[in-house]
Amino acid sequence: MKHYDAIVIGSGQAGTPLSKKLANAGLKTALIEKRWVGGTCVNDGCSPTKAMIASAKAAWSAYHNKNIGVFSEIVKLDFAAILKRKNGIVQMMRDNSEQGILETENLDLYYGSAEFNAEKELSITMNDGHTEIFTADQIFINVGEKPEIPVIEGLEETGYLTSTTIMELNEIPEQLLVIGSGYIGLEFGQMYSRFGSKVTILEPSERILSREDGDIAEEVTKILSEENIRLLTNSKAVSVSRNEKRITVNLESNGEKNALECTHILVAAGRKPQSAALKVEAAGITIDKKGYIKVNEKLETNVKGIYALGDVKGGPAFTHIAFDDYRIIAANVIRQENKTTEGRMVPYCMFIDPQLGRIGITEQEARDKGLNVKVATLKNSSVARSIETGDERGMMKAVVDAATGQILGASILAEQGGEIVTILQMAMMGGVTYDRILNGVFAHPTYAESLNNLFMTLDK
Repeated sequence: MKHYDAIVIGSGQAGTPLSKKLANAGLKTALIEKRWVGGTCVNDGCSPTKAMIASAKAAWSAYHNKNIGVFSEIVKLDFAAILKRKNGIVQMMRDNSEQGILETENLDLYYGSAEFNAEKELSITMNDGHTEIFTADQIFINVGEKPEIPVIEGLEETGYLTSTTIMELNEIPEQLLVIGSGYIGLEFGQMYSRFGSKVTILEPSERILSREDGDIAEEVTKILSEENIRLLTNSKAVSVSRNEKRITVNLESNGEKNALECTHILVAAGRKPQSAALKVEAAGITIDKKGYIKVNEKLETNVKGIYALGDVKGGPAFTHIAFDDYRIIAANVIRQENKTTEGRMVPYCMFIDPQLGRIGITEQEARDKGLNVKVATLKNSSVARSIETGDERGMMKAVVDAATGQILGASILAEQGGEIVTILQMAMMGGVTYDRILNGVFAHPTYAESLNNLFMTLDK
């Protein structure tokens, strides 16, 4: 039996820096990782997908550039080179992360799977097969989520891809059916469409992006449809079957039954926490009905000295939120501060093209809460920079408190939408009212300058 001051389970974007911070503070620390260091972000999520999305954007631009007078007679897609570049980025980031861990004093890295035996006791089944028992004064859980697979007749037998396994394909799917129209589904759908796949996306609701405002969802639908991506709303897969290389999918669409064929199925219907494998019940840790570990505003579970960080605790499943979880715990555990999750902003960006950057509340959320707001909207066809660069797709939108002028939220569907919305987030953080941005002097012609014009729509 080995005893540590602290054990961190999972080396994601919260677990890795936390383990190093604890060790540097003089605590004897163990970091347990069952696969590769870096977590989903480095290995399966942010870094590899955005690298491949960049390649897909370049392919799209080669054809789109004819609109600004540049013609590409031959566009060659080297998918092997795209994968090699992606894999190289992942390996570099993974290796750098691992090296940083191994060079940290007081920190031991173990590759294996953990499960609780008791409140502060873990069995670690190492990847070489042997098992060791660890105990610790404090335990920090950062095991993340994994794809949730819906129950569809014949799906398991037919075979399917997830956001992880699709990036292991050495070929471009001829016909790709995407089940789900969330961020993963839309990003992969557009990416593979640009690589040459014929893409169909299924969504059981009335429209895609149900958490976004209707006008934003409508704009995204228009953009994807213009790229010949087929969006089937009010539709769900009932059963699937395979005949050699073809897959038949039986659907219910708008109350009617029909079928379509594809060569590959990507399941992007949500994710679920990886808490079950930990056997958290043995430690008395409380979870909700979906398996997410319940925590308080300081990220501590109902068991004193056991914390949960990142996606496994539920709430916004973003890398930057997991990293902020690490900062909160490090401040409280090491420096004895009193930081909490209450009131923190949750920005995010969906990396379709153009990007959808988001911060704060939507117009619909404001209306539902009965808030007195003003809403500024601006189509990118009225933005000088968009016109000049030849990409007028999308729109900008901001929700403002009618009485105080404070910015309550924004949705930016535009080239560099994630960067533009960050400007508005900074304004929100600093209490900068919309009129100050309206009258601000920004360099011309930039995307940021369009925020002048966005807020001008409120003063008409």
